Amino acid sequence: MPLDSYVNGPYLGTTRNPFSYEKVEQFDRDVSTPWLTLDEITDQLNLFGDTSQDTYLSSIELATRMAIEDYLGMSIFPVTYQVYYGATNGMSGSQVCLDLPEITPGFGGVTINFVGYYDTSNPPVFNNLAATNYFYDPTGNKVICGGMPNEVNQTITNPIIVNYTTSFNNYATYPVIKQAGLLLLTHLYNNRSNTFQGTLNEIPYGVAALLRPYKPLVL
Repeated sequence: MPLDSYVNGPYLGTTRNPFSYEKVEQFDRDVSTPWLTLDEITDQLNLFGDTSQDTYLSSIELATRMAIEDYLGMSIFPVTYQVYYGATNGMSGSQVCLDLPEITPGFGGVTINFVGYYDTSNPPVFNNLAATNYFYDPTGNKVICGGMPNEVNQTITNPIIVNYTTSFNNYATYPVIKQAGLLLLTHLYNNRSNTFQGTLNEIPYGVAALLRPYKPLVL
């Protein structure tokens, strides 16, 4: 198809993103609560009675937990995201559906911290919607608003924002998930730099094999 068809034709302005959001940021994250206990770790590494490395083991435990969360797109402990939407989501006075990213909700669901928009002031001022004007739809992983005010700014790129937190996910207690965590931690402990055997190796295949059934399918 000629380039002109994409620049001036029916594909103008289209993207491969099937959802209504334009940008996602990780806003906050628990980076202190341990997931794997020191007893579990020292048993895995056969470090019985050795407490000299506890600080280091705690640091790679945190790295392991964050890697598992990122791989599965789930919250072992709370993670807060901020999602941005274009002005087209606020042009209609009727009900508005704001898709959330395909991140596995926690066992306790999702908490919507606020939904708001930038208005037409100069410079634009951010306003929170009343909590009674929206709700979280767990069946579609989206926020449904009763409508956006007319003063949603139509000039700035992404004037509508949803801030939400995913809570603890019950997957984190599954033995298969914890075993994957212990395997990855062992790999990090034994390889304190990139492994090299002719080519750089990725994380052990056993980790991906254990986690793959719990990783959401993205189409």
